Amino acid sequence: MTKSINTAEECDTNCPGTTEDLDAVKAELIDDQAAIQFAEWFKAFSDPTRVKIISALLKRELCVHDLTVLIEMGQSAVSHQLRYLRNLRIVKRRKVGKTVYYSLDDAHIEQIFLQTLQHTSHG
Repeated sequence: MTKSINTAEECDTNCPGTTEDLDAVKAELIDDQAAIQFAEWFKAFSDPTRVKIISALLKRELCVHDLTVLIEMGQSAVSHQLRYLRNLRIVKRRKVGKTVYYSLDDAHIEQIFLQTLQHTSHG
């Protein structure tokens, strides 16, 4: 174990880099604005309440009241989290009379969420 730590430390101070031309890699790097949006999107998954909301919406479309009952939080707190998720286009809403129903914005959200959940559970 100590040997690999030393190797990593040596690489930090003594590594001349690769012999590969890095210009091609640099040309294909994500741009600053996209990186910010990407990080903000994953930040949405960093809050346990938002994760629970997304988990519930995986099952079916739900109104705010249903979500407050399921995750045992006040309506104001749930609405705040839903607004955050809606601004990032993770959830969408549909209004029927005075009731607003929420669902996942698209299938990509479900795929990313389920793959992340699978990754964290195989430990």
